[in-house]
Amino acid sequence: MKIALCHFRVGETDGVSLEMDKWKKALEQNGHEVFYIAGSSGNCEAEIIKSLHYKNEENLNIVQKAYGDDVNGLEKELEKQIFDLADTIEKELLTIINTHKPDVIVPNNILSLGWGLSAGIAFYRAIKNSGVKAICHHHDFHWERDLYSSPIYDFVRDILQSYFPPVDDNIQHVCINHLAKNELKKRFNIDATVVPNVFDFEQNLIAIDNYNQDLRSSLGIKPNDLVFLQATRVVERKGIELAIDLIAELNKITDQPSDLPLYNGQSFTADSKIYLVLAGMVEDEPYYDLLLSYAEEKNVQLINASDSIDHQRRTEEGKKIYSLWDAYTMADIVTYPSILEGWGNQFIEALVAKIPVVTYEYPVYGSDIAQYNFNIISLGNRYKRVNKLASINPQTLLLAVKETIRFLINKDHRILCVQENYNIANQHLSVKALSLLLKKLF
Repeated sequence: MKIALCHFRVGETDGVSLEMDKWKKALEQNGHEVFYIAGSSGNCEAEIIKSLHYKNEENLNIVQKAYGDDVNGLEKELEKQIFDLADTIEKELLTIINTHKPDVIVPNNILSLGWGLSAGIAFYRAIKNSGVKAICHHHDFHWERDLYSSPIYDFVRDILQSYFPPVDDNIQHVCINHLAKNELKKRFNIDATVVPNVFDFEQNLIAIDNYNQDLRSSLGIKPNDLVFLQATRVVERKGIELAIDLIAELNKITDQPSDLPLYNGQSFTADSKIYLVLAGMVEDEPYYDLLLSYAEEKNVQLINASDSIDHQRRTEEGKKIYSLWDAYTMADIVTYPSILEGWGNQFIEALVAKIPVVTYEYPVYGSDIAQYNFNIISLGNRYKRVNKLASINPQTLLLAVKETIRFLINKDHRILCVQENYNIANQHLSVKALSLLLKKLF
């Protein structure tokens, strides 16, 4: 078959783009021809529809009016704007479909999230008008997000009900966890297939080599410093403030005068520091500003390395750019304190990198991931908001700090736990496992 994987963007480090890369490989291993349709191509090749771009100004304007505060109250004008943009996207999409003649198109989040109202309308109409089969891959849904679940106008709510997702005999649905599967059945009587996020274990993507061996030093980090890596994008639901809390408590313990022997043969001494390194894109500036203030208040050293880390290695204006996989090679601990996730790409990546991972047990972790019994440093599964930031029980935090120290100073415990994690993930969450699941779909 010829298959088109579609999204607002590809070739970047966001979870959907990364997962599409794995689907492409798995489908090609199964003998299919695969190409991308997107609003931007990043470091990949793709058929581009500019109006799909996740920073498209007209769509951002629509999002503001539909979900934010439409001070003008021009409901009919907004409705026309949405459907006019849908017409534009549909025409370009039909041109691509007629040119490349895919047997199946796979919209990713386009018909579920509600961020691109025009895009969802356009894709559904193009599917109907062309007769092409579709398998909608839903990573996130509008009812899971505060913004998209509360539209201002009734007609926007009707659009969400009709198109996000659409119910049609020619469309199959895939979601990435069982909570979403159950909700689809409850809301739309849709029987969806669950396909979890996976990792490509066949490639040695995460290893120190001549290219990345200077990454620590390029960020001003010494060999006897500790790196806590936050590999996700910087958005509010990632709960990065919980990582700051953990490091703040850890700092109180490591401020003692005696040296602390580390798992890697280094000693944590008086001149050692603990850094929280942000590797992903900043997509929520107000939240990022809150984090900067909070880290300063807690005396936590925070490094934003997103300008040096991207989807793939390259040189840009003489500056060395490292891949996301390179970022893991400098990490002593990976933090994954998300309070809401559809699955957990960076969680799996930490397991593959054989690095201990600090995890808040978000709902999907409990429903889909906890069954594998991974060895984690737990931040519990309950939080509250304090001054717009997530906060967990102090006792739970102290237990996480103690377990973190154990992973940092007990080499045997660390090796045993991370190898067990790797083995379990390799068995259940690999591209090979994905290929078997996709054979049943395509």
